[in-house]
Amino acid sequence: MMIYMMMISILMFITGNLIFVLKYKHLLIILLSLEFLVLSIFFLFLIYLSFIDYDMYMLMVFLVFSVCEGVLGLSILVSMIRTHGNDYFQGFNLL
Repeated sequence: MMIYMMMISILMFITGNLIFVLKYKHLLIILLSLEFLVLSIFFLFLIYLSFIDYDMYMLMVFLVFSVCEGVLGLSILVSMIRTHGNDYFQGFNLL
C-alpha cells in the first residue's frame, strides 16, 4: 500500500512539472502548478515521515513556508494584473 501511495505522489510531481514547463504563458497557471508541486512534495514527505515513524513537526514548518510562497505569488499576480491588465508574460516588456 505504501508503494502505491509513493507512486501516486511521484506521478503528481511529474505531472506538476509537465504543467509548469508546458503552460508558461499565464502566471496564474504557473502558480497553480507550483502549488500542485508543493502538495505532491507534502504528500511524499508525509508518507516518508510516517514510514520511518518520525515526528510530524517538520510537516507544519513545510506548510508554513508553502503558504508564504503561495501568498507571495498571489501578491505578484495581483500587482501584475493591476499594472498590465492581464497575466500574460508576453503582454509586458521586461526592459
